[in-house]
Amino acid sequence: MEEQQTIEIPKTNIQENQPAPFSSYQKFVIVLLALLQFTIILDFMILSPLGDILIKTLNMSTLQFGSVVSAYAISAGISGILAAGFADKFDRKKLLLFFYVGFIVGTAFCGLATSYETLLLARVVTGIFGGVIGAIAMAIITDVFSLNQRGRVMGFVQMAFAGSQILGIPIGLLLANLWGWHSTFFMVVVLAVLIGLAVVWKLKPITEHLKLQTDKNALEHLWHTVRKRDYRIGFLATALLSMGGFMLMPFTTAFLVNNVNIGQTDLPTIFFFTGLSSMFIMPIIGKLSDKIDKFKLFSIGTLIASVMVLVYTNLTPVPLWLVVVINMVLFMGIMSRMVPSVALNSAIPAMYDRGAYMSINSSLQQMAGGLAAIFAGFVVVQPTKTSPLENFDVLGYIMIGFFAWCLYLVYRVSEMIKNRAAAAKNSV
Repeated sequence: MEEQQTIEIPKTNIQENQPAPFSSYQKFVIVLLALLQFTIILDFMILSPLGDILIKTLNMSTLQFGSVVSAYAISAGISGILAAGFADKFDRKKLLLFFYVGFIVGTAFCGLATSYETLLLARVVTGIFGGVIGAIAMAIITDVFSLNQRGRVMGFVQMAFAGSQILGIPIGLLLANLWGWHSTFFMVVVLAVLIGLAVVWKLKPITEHLKLQTDKNALEHLWHTVRKRDYRIGFLATALLSMGGFMLMPFTTAFLVNNVNIGQTDLPTIFFFTGLSSMFIMPIIGKLSDKIDKFKLFSIGTLIASVMVLVYTNLTPVPLWLVVVINMVLFMGIMSRMVPSVALNSAIPAMYDRGAYMSINSSLQQMAGGLAAIFAGFVVVQPTKTSPLENFDVLGYIMIGFFAWCLYLVYRVSEMIKNRAAAAKNSV
């Protein structure tokens, strides 16, 4: 029988001078959520390195491939909006398990797909369930960890992104080359089943937020969350954060293969070293995010990412080692934006709104990214399946514009959190 014990909820969101240490249970939660995020991110990220294979194998156009990528994101966004009103009405553990099981089923359907149409449908199903999991995980992090711990937590949890590149993507590409691209999705299914069992057996119920609910029904709770002005600023900042990446990511392997003349067999090397560098930098960024101003760190990451996006999207045939170095520095800049911005955004909602806020936040992020992928499919043109991509550099210039807009919004979030902390301090 499941142990009916709830975790202790941090009593303050105000950042103190010294970062608080983690308890043994908190360390377990970090590892579990990192592994869970690994499967979610790998399931989504694997489409990019498989892009050139899928386009040629399933005879897809760049617009159709962009639609496959965006199908997950848009369905995830719609699902998150619909789930937002219910997100704070249930034990977060049970909610996590429900959507994770659905994600596993959807990923299995992806492995069974045989055409563009069936793969598109499978990605919709996967997105309906998988897109909500990140929001639930963020709500759990916000419940279990105080603000002065979250930078380090996000640093470790976001290492799942690096882990997917170091282990997941290279292994997935190897399986795709040996037994076909279907086997890559089955690999994700096996990993997800094992992690799901760990959630069932080891994660404690998380129900403290249920004591604070005041809205009578789910729709009322959803409306009360959306109508708050501070929340809307956070929603828009997070949505813009993802748009640039969604524009670039779907076509990176096709660009490297057809424009930079990188061999299909060399792609795992690029992803491995990019992930390795991210794995190294993520804990450092997480620690810095808990010690220095988060917006300042975000600004530095934005500057690095902007420069490297311009370099990357204008690449011509160059040696493999140079592509690896450019990719490593680019993702260091991207990660330096992601960790502090997510940590700041997690401090916006009150406890009784966290599940709904994170669901809506994640949904808008996914939908914005999905629209960005479709937009990129219109911008990027490939006359034949083996010819170079055209207009890829245009995506880089557009990304810089989104980076600048996002920088302004994250600044507003940062100032909002500082003013709220100062007001709380003065009221004591």
